[in-house]
Amino acid sequence: MRDSFLHGKSRNKLRSYKNTHRTMSTSLLYGLLLSILMVTAPHADHLPLWVSALCIALLTWRAYLTRTGNPLPKRWLLLAVTFASVGGILIEFRTLFGREVGVTLLILLTTLKFMELRSPRDAMVLIYLACFIIITNFFYSQSIPTALYMLATLLVIAATWVHLHGQTIPLRPRLRIASILLLQAIPLMLVLFVLFPRVQGPLWGLPQDAFASSGLDDKMSPGSFIRLSLSEEVAFRVSYAGQPPQREQMYWRGPVLWEFDGRTWTPGATITPAAPQFADTTQPIDYSVTLEPHNKTWLFALDVPDRLSIPAKLTYDFRLVGKEPVKARLRYEARSHLGYRANLRENERQLRRALQLPPSFNPRAHELAAEWRTQAAAQTGGTNDAAIVRAALTFFSRQNFRYTLEPPPLGPHSVDDFLFETRQGFCEHYASSFVFLMRAAHIPARVVTGYQGGEFNELGNYYIVRQSDAHAWAEVWLADQGWVRIDPTAAIAPARVERGLSAAITDFAALPFMARNPPQWMRKLRLNWDTLANRWNQWVLGYDTERQFAFLTRLGMESATWQKMALNMMAGIGLIIALFALFMLRHLLKRRSDKVQAAWLKLCRKLAKAGLPRAAHEGAQDYAARVAAARPELAETIRDLAARYSALRYGTPQDEQMQQEFIKLIAKFR
Repeated sequence: MRDSFLHGKSRNKLRSYKNTHRTMSTSLLYGLLLSILMVTAPHADHLPLWVSALCIALLTWRAYLTRTGNPLPKRWLLLAVTFASVGGILIEFRTLFGREVGVTLLILLTTLKFMELRSPRDAMVLIYLACFIIITNFFYSQSIPTALYMLATLLVIAATWVHLHGQTIPLRPRLRIASILLLQAIPLMLVLFVLFPRVQGPLWGLPQDAFASSGLDDKMSPGSFIRLSLSEEVAFRVSYAGQPPQREQMYWRGPVLWEFDGRTWTPGATITPAAPQFADTTQPIDYSVTLEPHNKTWLFALDVPDRLSIPAKLTYDFRLVGKEPVKARLRYEARSHLGYRANLRENERQLRRALQLPPSFNPRAHELAAEWRTQAAAQTGGTNDAAIVRAALTFFSRQNFRYTLEPPPLGPHSVDDFLFETRQGFCEHYASSFVFLMRAAHIPARVVTGYQGGEFNELGNYYIVRQSDAHAWAEVWLADQGWVRIDPTAAIAPARVERGLSAAITDFAALPFMARNPPQWMRKLRLNWDTLANRWNQWVLGYDTERQFAFLTRLGMESATWQKMALNMMAGIGLIIALFALFMLRHLLKRRSDKVQAAWLKLCRKLAKAGLPRAAHEGAQDYAARVAAARPELAETIRDLAARYSALRYGTPQDEQMQQEFIKLIAKFR
């Protein structure tokens, strides 16, 4: 008897599962499966490998059960997998809070929910979860391809939702209905986008969720800039208010390096907080910069900036430093002077700092610098730092140095090895060795890193500065000129400064494909795409509080406040909903204005006054039959009028003459 009871219980479970399949078709389950796959696939790059593997295994198992019709797994098994997965996530991330953990848990629990899908209510929960996961994809990428992919994913989810409520609707009509729903949402989306009050910073921002560091570092050693030269990522974009400067004047200043340990240059400790002093500033130029996030505090500007549209500090060594690391795309306007004299009366401690060298390193470089110092003193009868600078540049230009992305390794005496043995290097090799030689010759010098040049986009009328434009140069302090920029790379490979990296490198194989002077059509296609991406960044991703108020002011909303924007937003939403309601109810308005319908209703009112009202559920033919039975003398007339009405109202379209004849008969009816 007990076995019979157990068999009966199993049959009931199987019958319940089959009933679920009758309420949710196999195609609906596959639609839900596709929706979950599409929203979770972009997360594969940043999910732990075991989580991705577990999700794929669970979805594959669910697809197999759907195909074969086998029962779903027991609840205790799903609970065990759930608790084990949460424990694994806790071990992996050492916390259950934060963006990464939250996204991982959401995806994993959504997959597990799909494993226990039994009713239409569960399907609705999965659809809502899929819509929520769409938002999490924008935590990692907000590019145009991501937005288009999410739009396609949303179309699949909407079609699945339509299928859930009408499982007999074929695929193409489902997609059409889903497309219409998304199109109807566009006006509401635009109203919300334009008028919804902006909040400074992302709502999901958490201290541990900073952007990954990319771009320039605050230290430099042989080979550090070669890594950046192989990257085609955009560092920032620049739009000039007027005529842009020459390319050889586009030096975008970043970290300044003072201390050298024999191999690596670093900024060192700040000695003085004093602001820099500039004299004889000339060649002013106005421009705007759209800086990509790099998780550092420094900003980039042409030498030397005297105006900035955002709060920032100009340090003693002419660096622009923001208050916080740049964790989101940042746009600012600036003015710089390309001609100047800087810190003519430099702090003595700064000058001594700019002469320091590690002991017992690079003896041959010391000898060469001492020789230049002796020769300059003999020629001029005193100290002549400018002559020593010229001697160093002449040495680089005449000693068969080579500019390359693949320099040989250097030993402990890196400067000596480079100057007298290998003579092959990149910009950091030349800047480092030049500054070393200047300090060895008792001339204050320092290394400056940043970017040089940029690619002009004719379509967007702006310059693109990429990571491959990263550059290092030198500054020397001369008594009558202050700090002067000296670029030793220009003495070796002037094409690097004048036309870019690809013009100075002979070994193209080491460069990325798009940096090897690609065909014109390919370059134009890339620039067109960059123009589109830049406008997306400026007007969609960059639509912050400042830009919102400026845009609303141009629309006529003077002194726009949050309260006014909220009221206008609600009014706009109400207007759009009203228009949609009128559009969808247009057939009712059309029915009310139908002459045939109006004449028939007039006939019904006449009969109602005679004691024969028409019931609300009663059709024309049934009503005519009841009137004929009650008033036989009207039988022929009322049946003729009902037949004419049915033909005109529900049959093939008739001409205007038949309608007018029907209306006249109603008017004569007594």
